[in-house]
This record gives sequence, structure tokens and C-alpha cells, in this order.
Amino acid sequence: MTLSPERVPGVEARAGKFPGPSLIPALNAIQARLGWLPREELEELARDVRRPRYEIEGLISFYPHFRTTPPKKVQISVCHDLSCWLRSGADRIAEIKQQYSEDTDVELVEVSCLGRCDAAPAAAVNEHPAPVSEVDTLVTAARGGGVGPASPVRREEPWPNDPYSKGSEVGGRYRSLRALLAGEISAESVVATLKDSGLRGMGGAGFPTGQKWSLVAGAQPGTVKYAICNADESEPGTFKDRQILAEQPHLVLEGLLLGMAVVGAEQGWVFIRHEYGPEEHVLREEISALREAGVIGPDAYGSGRRLELDIFVSPGGYILGEETALLECMEGHRGEPRNKPPFPGNYGLHGRPTLINSVETFADVPVILQRGADWWQAQGIGESVGWKFFAVSGHVTNPGVYCVPMGTTVRELIDTAGGVLNGAPVGAVQPGGASSNFIGPDRLDLRLDFASLAEAGTMLGSGALVVLAEGTDLLAASTNVLRFFRNESCGKCVPCRVGSTKAHTLLSGVLDSRSELDDAGRGKILQLEEAMRKTSICGLGQVALGPVVSVLGLAKGGAAARPHPKPDGAKDQPDR
Repeated sequence: MTLSPERVPGVEARAGKFPGPSLIPALNAIQARLGWLPREELEELARDVRRPRYEIEGLISFYPHFRTTPPKKVQISVCHDLSCWLRSGADRIAEIKQQYSEDTDVELVEVSCLGRCDAAPAAAVNEHPAPVSEVDTLVTAARGGGVGPASPVRREEPWPNDPYSKGSEVGGRYRSLRALLAGEISAESVVATLKDSGLRGMGGAGFPTGQKWSLVAGAQPGTVKYAICNADESEPGTFKDRQILAEQPHLVLEGLLLGMAVVGAEQGWVFIRHEYGPEEHVLREEISALREAGVIGPDAYGSGRRLELDIFVSPGGYILGEETALLECMEGHRGEPRNKPPFPGNYGLHGRPTLINSVETFADVPVILQRGADWWQAQGIGESVGWKFFAVSGHVTNPGVYCVPMGTTVRELIDTAGGVLNGAPVGAVQPGGASSNFIGPDRLDLRLDFASLAEAGTMLGSGALVVLAEGTDLLAASTNVLRFFRNESCGKCVPCRVGSTKAHTLLSGVLDSRSELDDAGRGKILQLEEAMRKTSICGLGQVALGPVVSVLGLAKGGAAARPHPKPDGAKDQPDR
């Protein structure tokens, strides 16, 4: 059977000025069916969609999920990034390598963050995620009938004072969307409520949500528009969006649909990382139920308006969390960030105005509309507003996702997660994921909000707090973070591609030789950091060396040795 452009899975053939459908869903479908991308299949795909093989090969070579060799019967992927490293991940990897080194059925690969930092050290067997402790059981299953689908991880107990479960019962779901489509509330009032609430983007950039929606609504009147939920959280230590998708998919989708209705988009997508298979299944079930109930489709809620939802599965790569790289991927190109401006709110997917927000941001919207801007304003501590989800991992007793008022202190959040393992003192903390600068134990009373963390030389970032116990080798920890950024660099710009490699080589040499970083080496690191921060195209290169430099500052008794750059181009960036 051949695949005409109209039948490429997950996409529609586009006529006129669009070059054709994205081939990524088709490549995903082939690999899902066969486990790899055989040459014969690629040649057939090239003929069917009338696209040259070099274009297809260019896509395959960029995205780490695609493979051009047959997999072994059992594939073990083990995370080697910070949260897993802190939980003796390197030792577990060495043990697995030794155990299966002569097993011809088993392939072991070290990978970047799997988004399962609460189960660190984390692994996946034939894409079935699990703690490393379950690898042997899954390998046995894979040799037999297969590992089967994984179930999403859900909490046994609700978050204390959880505002997200209130009004989420069946009768209350999609209530605000229904009111908007029925004309009971206006798009302008939705935007005004979001502006009054002070809600900011929770994917890293913190751009005011109401302002973003207003800008996209007013962009190019009368033209086609799109909306995208960025569910590609791939930064080490970050897994809060995964938990929200597993437990509150209706809030995420209602927020996305509200955004579509407000800005005038008829088509929306959830762009989700391929490692989130269980959560993707939850979303597909919810979307199917919405379609069955007439909430979405050509006549959404009987309003005469078309609202359609689909899921786009990422073929891998942290860089795709950067919104313009995400758009390039969805258009079927290599996921390299665009120069900005123009921003996606004016020139997004296929050149159309596109609204992009994170999972957490969209989930906040229905809650705010149901309870009001004043209520949201009153939920924070001090000058902060609203609630915030944090993924807490590393050396804590109870790693997991916690929902707390914005402005909660670092110390309070660590205590909420059960404190440091074995009662050890805190050595350092990354408060906002791998992109954020480390802070020392003298800053534990720092409030977790945008302004307080920025003033302290770090950032709220992806909402991932990673705790390091006293005695942890901080230079080794920060070098582990740097390795992630080096590996995930798209390679488009020289400062990021070359600078991250040079810095990692230098620091690895110091660690391998068990020596100290001398003044010459320190000076070189600081020069590389400045060059990367000032000249890299996107936020990956701009922040890649920040964690290392902050550790050098802590070693000298200071805070951060350099101010944290504004995340210009980092994950989930605003349309400014």
C-alpha cells in the first residue's frame, strides 16, 4: 500500500504556497511499525510524497529518535543526567552494562532525561519507562510476549489545598469554553481576566499570558491562525507537565481550546515528547471523548465554530522545546531555532499567527476563569500571585510534583518533599531546572517567584527544583548539566556548538585527572560563557555555561559569578 500526501499519517496535504505535508508523522509511523527506518520504506515514502531522499535523510539525521539500523530484541535506555546521576545513576549504568555486556539480544544506550526524575535513576525498556530497579523484570518480559503499554503515574493523594481539582468534576469540565462559545462571556473579557490575574507563562519565559493572547488575537485579522500546547518538557529535573497531563488533561485541553476560540484559531495541537507515551494515550482518550460529545469538531458545542485538536509527537531533541524550533519540526524541517523577530504570534506555523503556551499555563486558564482574577491574585505569598507546580528531585526524601503558592521559599518546598535524604544538610540547589544557576545553602529562604530568583542571579525557569546534599561535587554536577546542553545543541550557531564542546572537554579533563580548575582554566570558562551568552541564537546556548559559572562563584563564597541572562529564545519563549 502506498501513502499519497493526503494519507500521510497525522497530517493533511497542503496546497498552494505550503511545500507539502510534514514527513515526521510518516517517519514516526514507520518506526512505530517496524522499530526502525529501512531504506526500502524511505524510498517508497519519497516516491509517494514526491520528495527527494536527501530531504528525508536530512530529517532522520537530525532527530535522535529515528534509527536506520534494526533494533535488538531488547532496548534498554538509561538516563545519565543530573537527577539520575545524583541517585547513583552512573553506578547503576555500569552494573547493567556488565550484566548484559555479552547478551546479543540486548542493546544498552545512555540517554538524556526521560522525564521520570521522580523515579531516578530512570530507564526505559523497549520505550516502557520504569525505575532502573525494574529493568531486569522488563527485560524478561521483552524476551517473551513484550513489555506492554505503560500506565501514567498518578498520585495517591491530592495536592494539599489543590485548586485544580475543584470544579473539575464531570459537570464542571469545559464550563468556561461552553460559556465563551455560547456568547455568555466574550473573548475580550477572557483576555481582560487573564491580564488582571497576572498569569505569566509557566514554561520558562514568564511572558504575561493575557498580553500574549491579545497580541495573537489582533495579529493579521481575517487570516488563518493556529494554537499549540508545548508539552515537550525535556530539561533534566523537569516532569511537572507530565503529571498535569496524566491527571488533569481536561484542564490543559480546555485552556488550549479557550485560547483557540479567543485568538480565532480553528486548529490546535499538543506537541508532546515521544517519551511521554502513557500521557499521550491519556490525551488521545480525552480528545476522542470530546469529539464524541461534540465539544470539538466542525460545530463545537453547537456554536457553528470549528475547533479541531490533534497531537504531534516529537521525534526527539531538547531544542524542540524552543518554540520556533518546535514550529520548524512541525513544518517538517530540522528543528533549528529561527532568528527572532518575527515572533510566532505574528509569523508562526506556516507563516500564520500562532499562539503557543506551556501545559501548566493552559491548565491555569480554566481555573482562573472559574474563580476570578482576584482569587488568583490572592493565592500567592507576598508580592507573588497564583499557584505553581514544581518538580522536585535529587537528594530529597520524596521526589515528585508539588503544587504550592507562588512565593513559597526554597526551604519550605524542600521540607514539603520530605527534606534532604538521611537528614543531610543542603549543599546547593538548582531552583529552575538545568538552565538555572545553582544557589548555595545560604539562599534557602529565597522565594520561588520570577523576581526574587532573577534578583538572586538565577531563574524560575522550568519549575524544576533539584537538591544536592552537602558533600556533592558541585563542579562534577555542573559539568553533567553542561554535557546535556552540549549533546542537545542543534549545531546551528558556532558559539553554542563549539563553546559547549570546548568547555566540556576542559572540565572533563580536570575531573578525570582529579585536579583543581586553575586560574587559566577558570578564565577560559568565563570567556566562553560570555561569548555564548551574548552571541548564541537561542536560550540553550545562552544559558549552557551559567550553571558551571554559578558553581565557580559558590566555590569562592559568592552567589552566581555572572548574572543569569534573560532567557531570550529559551523554552516556551514569548511573542515579544
